[in-house]
Amino acid sequence: MNSEHENRLSGLADQPVLQLLLELDEHITDDQFRSRLKGSLHQLSDLKFALDESSIVALTDRKGKIQYVNDKFCEISKYDRSELIGQDHRIINSGYHGKTFMKNLWDTISSGRVWHGEIRNRDKDGNYYWVNTTIVPFLDNEGQPYQYLAVRSEVTKLKRVEGELQTMMSQVMNIQEEERRRISRELHDGIGQSLFSLVIQMDRLLADQPHPGVESLRKQVTGIMEDVRGMAWELRPSVLDDLGVVPAIRTYIENYNRHYGIEVKLECNLRRRLEMNREIAMYRIIQEALTNIAKYADVSEAQVTVEDAEDATVVIIEDQGVGFNGTKVGNGVGMFSMEERARGAGGTLRVSSEPGEGTTVTLVLPRSSTK
Repeated sequence: MNSEHENRLSGLADQPVLQLLLELDEHITDDQFRSRLKGSLHQLSDLKFALDESSIVALTDRKGKIQYVNDKFCEISKYDRSELIGQDHRIINSGYHGKTFMKNLWDTISSGRVWHGEIRNRDKDGNYYWVNTTIVPFLDNEGQPYQYLAVRSEVTKLKRVEGELQTMMSQVMNIQEEERRRISRELHDGIGQSLFSLVIQMDRLLADQPHPGVESLRKQVTGIMEDVRGMAWELRPSVLDDLGVVPAIRTYIENYNRHYGIEVKLECNLRRRLEMNREIAMYRIIQEALTNIAKYADVSEAQVTVEDAEDATVVIIEDQGVGFNGTKVGNGVGMFSMEERARGAGGTLRVSSEPGEGTTVTLVLPRSSTK
């Protein structure tokens, strides 16, 4: 065995199973079996070396107590190995992730399933860092986890770029909404009022002397007025700014029912105003989801539920239409827009769908969110 492999194997000696293999190696007399065992140990040492060079690694017992960390774990956390062994991962907990997140993580791995996700940790100096994490349970003969192997890669820079992009997208959407509101007001108060004045003048002319040409022109102008009002509403309904998101949703659904012939049932217990960016996000996501239902779902009815709970406001838009394959979720400009609006408002968006079983869009806006 060459010196490089001996050095690597020495780093494996603190792992119980590998320690046993090393002890067996010293007592085995069968040369062929001994050669195969050495080959396996070499492979394990090579795998460990590659893993340690590329990833942040930690091994914990079933209770989450740290049994082993590699050098990269110590480097990024700024803790000495002696400070980490015997502790659990709360020593690097940043407090960013809520109880639901952590419960989902533990429920997943304690049931023997692999967990993937991104976690924000805090090093010994109080600095935050992000890691893309995979946690693999090691199972005993009864299928119960007895150890967990966590393999991580740092993605702090990527998360920073994502945050900057998200901020930029939020700014773009805010500018877009301001432009929508400005143009909507101009259409309603400017062009709309001018057309209304023109109709009044034509009514006076018709009152003095009826004329078929003027009557026909009046009908055309009235039709243009309706189109202008519709455009103003689509751009930005004034009721959203004046009265809030619930009256805006109710009015939109009434117009939607008449226009598409799809009956949308609304259940809503929201009795308060939200922050404007959240009201806009809620309204636009409902608008986009219902538009998608009209285009693709092939249904005669749909359901919108707004549930204002103690910890979050939850919006659910669902139909029992044709649905689509779950792997296609997230495609399209509309879906991207909804996801960005939810994220910009501090919430999350989830879309679930199966062919022939309809589609459900769920928006969750926590009462307080940590950025």
